[in-house]
Amino acid sequence: MRTRPAGRIARAALLTVLYLFLLAPILVVFVESFDDSPFLRFPPEGFTLDAYRQVFANADFRAGVQVSAVTAAVTTLLALLTGVPAALALTRTRFRGRAAVESAFLSPLLVPHIVLGLALLVLFAPIPLTDTYWGLILAHLGVTVPYVVRTVSAALAGADPRAEEAARTLGAGRLTVLRRVTLPAALPGLVSGAVIAFLLSFDETVISLFVSGQDTRPLPVAVLQYVEYRSDPSIAALSVCLVLLSVLAVLVVERSLGLRRSLRA
Repeated sequence: MRTRPAGRIARAALLTVLYLFLLAPILVVFVESFDDSPFLRFPPEGFTLDAYRQVFANADFRAGVQVSAVTAAVTTLLALLTGVPAALALTRTRFRGRAAVESAFLSPLLVPHIVLGLALLVLFAPIPLTDTYWGLILAHLGVTVPYVVRTVSAALAGADPRAEEAARTLGAGRLTVLRRVTLPAALPGLVSGAVIAFLLSFDETVISLFVSGQDTRPLPVAVLQYVEYRSDPSIAALSVCLVLLSVLAVLVVERSLGLRRSLRA
């Protein structure tokens, strides 16, 4: 009996150390974003909000945010339009080669992004689709659709198919069953897949390096080109803004569906 409190304290201490280890880089970046130095240093010796002003005043960053936001929004929409029917087919029908089709949808997750980027560059250059919005969107689809297929498939697998059968028995048509029964059951997986797809597309760097250009340069590429020549607290400030964007997305999922329910999907 005396060892139980000690064991709980040890587990709590271990979890605290692990959380600090994971959060330490974010805390360092957060503190560094308020430094008044013209270059990155830690610990900071002053306090100012100039770095955040520089982020919003930087034309390259603003253009990069626009390109990344448009690309991520369209990519998310197309990933849902592609991934949801694929997940429905994989979970609600049985056909020859089903395992091969599922593996084909998930296979981009196994390929290094640098390999995908080089292959897409070779494919897009003659068309040409490099340095275009559609080139970025098609490239990002390859790495976002698998997540939508996976999350929606998991949500559908956890739903009771007898509810759909009961709806059809009561006279509901296929579209009615899909709209009133199937999609609401898959909603947690659909929302979580959409959030993952948006964040992945917005933050994609390696593939974007190969298919982007001067006219369509997403934010991660703009940041990478910025740090090639300078390193100042504005990069830390921009990183804090991106972290807050991710936290906001998680809060939206939590408020709308509940984080546990979405992750369970």
